[in-house]
Amino acid sequence: MAKLWQPPALPAPQEDLHFSTGRIMHSVQTIVLPGKPMTRPAEYTRHAIIKAAVALFAEKGFEGTGVRAIVAKAGVNQAAINYHFKGKDGLYLEVLKAAFEKLTDHAGFDAERLTSLSREEALRSFVDQQLRPLLLRDETSRYIRIFAWESAHPTKVFREFMATNSSSYLTAAVDLVRRFLPPGTQKRIALCGAICLMGQCSIFVRNRELFAEEPFSITIDAAFVDELSDLITRLAIGGLLHASAAASSGAEVRAGQPLSVAG
Repeated sequence: MAKLWQPPALPAPQEDLHFSTGRIMHSVQTIVLPGKPMTRPAEYTRHAIIKAAVALFAEKGFEGTGVRAIVAKAGVNQAAINYHFKGKDGLYLEVLKAAFEKLTDHAGFDAERLTSLSREEALRSFVDQQLRPLLLRDETSRYIRIFAWESAHPTKVFREFMATNSSSYLTAAVDLVRRFLPPGTQKRIALCGAICLMGQCSIFVRNRELFAEEPFSITIDAAFVDELSDLITRLAIGGLLHASAAASSGAEVRAGQPLSVAG
C-alpha cells in the first residue's frame, strides 16, 4: 500500500512568558517559521499600554487617569503594567520620555549649532526650535496636552523627570541669554531671562488647540510659526538689550561714575 504523504512538521512553538510577582501572567505561543522573524508579543503589549496611557493622560492628566482605565483601553491584564513598567509612575515616566524625545528631536534642537551663530541668529534659531512642535500633529498633540497638564499641576514624576532631562535646553537658553548681558552678570539674572524666553514660546505650544478656537481663531501653519518666531525674537532682543543697558548703568552708579546721557 502506498504511503500517504505527510506535511513537514513545524518547529516547536516557543513561549513568551510574562512574570509578575512570581506568577505567570500569561503565555503566548509563537511559531517560528523558516526565514520569518519571531514575533514579540511582549513588545506589542508594551506598545499597546503606552498608546492607551498617552491618550488617557492627555485627556485626564496623571491624577485623573486610573490603572484600570489604562488596561481596559489597552485590552491587557492589569498585572502587565507592573511587569513592564513597575506601576503607574513607571509607565508615566516612559510616556514623558517619549514625549520629550518627540518634541525635542522633531524640533531639530541643536545646542552646538547655536554657538556657531551670531547672538541674534542664535536667538532666532532657538525660538524657532521651541515653536516647531506647533506644526506637529497626531501623537504629538497628545504629548503637548500632557505637558499642559503638568504646567498647571506638576506631578512628582514630572519634576523628577525634568530635573534630569531638561538640562540641555536650559543650559543652552542660559548661555544664549548671557551673550546679551554684560560680563559678570549674576547667574540668577541669566537664568530668569532664559525662563522668560522659553515661557514666551511654551505658552503657544501648550495652548495650540485653544488659540485655534474662538475668540482667537489663529490659523497655526508654517507661515504663522515663522511670523511668531520673528515677533518673539524681536521682543526678546529688545528686552535683553534694555536689561543689559540697565545693568551697565547700575554698575556705573554703584562705582560712583556719572551716567552718560545721550544728546
